[in-house]
Amino acid sequence: MKTNPEKLENLLARGLANAYLISGEDPLTAGEAADQLRAAARAQGFTEREVFFVERANSGPWDQMRAAAQALSLFAARRILEIRIPGGKPGAAGEKVLVELAALAGPELLLLVITGELDWQAKKSSWVQGLDAAGVWVEANAVPLAQLPAWIRARAARAGIAMDEAAVEILVNQCEGNPLAAMQEITKLSLAGISKAGAPEVLASVAQSSRFDLSQLGEALLRCDRARALRVLAGLRAEGVEPPLILWSIVQELRALWVELVPGPPVPGVFTRNREALRAAVPAFRRRGREAFARLTERAARADRISKGQQYGNAWDELALLVSEFASGEALLVAA
Repeated sequence: MKTNPEKLENLLARGLANAYLISGEDPLTAGEAADQLRAAARAQGFTEREVFFVERANSGPWDQMRAAAQALSLFAARRILEIRIPGGKPGAAGEKVLVELAALAGPELLLLVITGELDWQAKKSSWVQGLDAAGVWVEANAVPLAQLPAWIRARAARAGIAMDEAAVEILVNQCEGNPLAAMQEITKLSLAGISKAGAPEVLASVAQSSRFDLSQLGEALLRCDRARALRVLAGLRAEGVEPPLILWSIVQELRALWVELVPGPPVPGVFTRNREALRAAVPAFRRRGREAFARLTERAARADRISKGQQYGNAWDELALLVSEFASGEALLVAA
């Protein structure tokens, strides 16, 4: 029976199957599914667990696994036999043993097999089909990018954190589709005792262990300090900050500056931590005119496409060009 991690809790509430296969490309949801299963098994009296690792195809301790499974009938304790195959390829010898183990699994023996992502050939193999027939196959697929904001919001709520749209957007850009990275940031916020998270709280958390942070980049841009802006950009790159988050921060400063320069109703979602630098920048940027903003917007859009793989190029090179042009006090002077 095939299912996904979101439905596993309800299945476990109805009772344990004899065997479980947990596979997939998302280590966070796969790990959580395995934790759920172990907890449910302990509650049902499975007090012992024996774990085996298979590092390479055909090199696993298959005889020991078979012996462990067959010896269970000699003892009263219920036991979990857990087999981890990160590569998802047990080899011919392993396939045979896994099929045998799936048949041996029962009320006193719970078989749990955990693998990485399985290719189409592995999914059709006898061992995968045997485990699926004997119990439950949980596929922990990656969270689609379009669903990641809702996923982050739900995970934050589960951790007791109300997260606004700007905070969610920052995490989406920071983690680049990696739920594990997003969950790590949510955990940091929770451990800090934050119950309501907006852009300032999330940015502060992301920059907590960094020498450089995004507000330093924004300040250098607004003060037209090109040399410092490029140094901060290089520092952010060295510390592992992802290009989409840096681009988001630059665009926020650009939008905040535009709001200051162009009269009109309040614009929602505009954020900056550099109010003083922003006010000081207004006269200089007013002289640059609208054409300068149009060029910066076009370059930011190009950097966005490159960082998403939609256009050929180097995202870091494009960010450096954007930063250099934004922080240039002379090159952007145009007729207002």
